[in-house]
Amino acid sequence: MTRGDQRDRDRAKAQARAAKAGGAGGRKDDLTPLQRREADKKALEEKIAKKKAAKEGSS
Repeated sequence: MTRGDQRDRDRAKAQARAAKAGGAGGRKDDLTPLQRREADKKALEEKIAKKKAAKEGSS
């Protein structure tokens, strides 16, 4: 077996794994970067508010 053959087989395995895992990036929400940024901002604000409320409730 030559190294070139092993490289080709490894490349084919990697492509099969990537196809099975959803491809590069793995994003399936089809949002634009701006939409994703807004959604992330909203989720982070909700998380912070929830933590703050829990902290105030326990004190």
